[in-house]
Amino acid sequence: MKVSFEQLKSMVVFAQVVEQGSLSAAAKHIGLSRAVVSYHLKKLETQLEVKLLNRSTRSIGLTEAGEAYYQRCRIIAEQANIANQQIENLKSEATGLLKITCPVNVGLQTIVPALNEFKQLYPKITLDVILTDEVLNIMKEGIDLAIRGAPLADSGLQASKLSTLATCICGSPSYLNQYGRPTKPSDLDQHQWVIYKLTSNQLSLKKNKQSYQVTLSGTISTNNAAARTAFVEGGHGLGRIPVYDAWPKIQAGTLESVLDDYKANDINIYGVYPPGTADTKKLRLLLNYLKEYFASQSHIKR
Repeated sequence: MKVSFEQLKSMVVFAQVVEQGSLSAAAKHIGLSRAVVSYHLKKLETQLEVKLLNRSTRSIGLTEAGEAYYQRCRIIAEQANIANQQIENLKSEATGLLKITCPVNVGLQTIVPALNEFKQLYPKITLDVILTDEVLNIMKEGIDLAIRGAPLADSGLQASKLSTLATCICGSPSYLNQYGRPTKPSDLDQHQWVIYKLTSNQLSLKKNKQSYQVTLSGTISTNNAAARTAFVEGGHGLGRIPVYDAWPKIQAGTLESVLDDYKANDINIYGVYPPGTADTKKLRLLLNYLKEYFASQSHIKR
């Protein structure tokens, strides 16, 4: 059976329906109407004389034949994207859209300042920056780069380490005056903590090759890093806070660091992206720039 140009288009549409999870989502992603997407699927199943999808009003599922066919269609779509990327890389100046997602606090404190400078260097690159503490579906949302505190387990994504950020233990002057300043790790068990729910409640401290483990507990928890720091400033407990966030507040006198001779857990920052997209000139430039930017910011490291 010969493959026509029209059938190639239908194969790419089919791959998008599978990856986006619905006809409507695929239509939005590739800029077609839902009716046109449905037309391509029906025509493809008619040409192949086999059912590819089990469809209901709420969900879709691949048939056995559909699963096998999708794997081939996916490769065709990926190869087409790679061909476009190679052409883009031949252009003398980087252009195009970069869609980036990042947690709110680390975004405002570190990523947005970096992107300010990046945009000045590469004015023809368009930036769409989504600051949210939700973990978005990179493939479904069409995101080029997600800034995360860990590489994802999903083998369909790739990750590049951007930096290691130092953290410190802080409390407000009013809290430390009322409840005392800890001088050793065991003292921390007696203190209230403001819990940041997106990280472990196990704190690791190191000094002279000795490790100490502390379980954090408290009456306030939050999924937002800026809120965590604000509660610590408000005198509601101790907090493990990134140095980039804590240092300006320490200088202003609203926070004080404790146990400075012990090293707390670092935060590893990764750039996570769909497979193959790092081959694009624009994303490769951004990844390299972010690594260099973080390396130059001595105030976020110890």
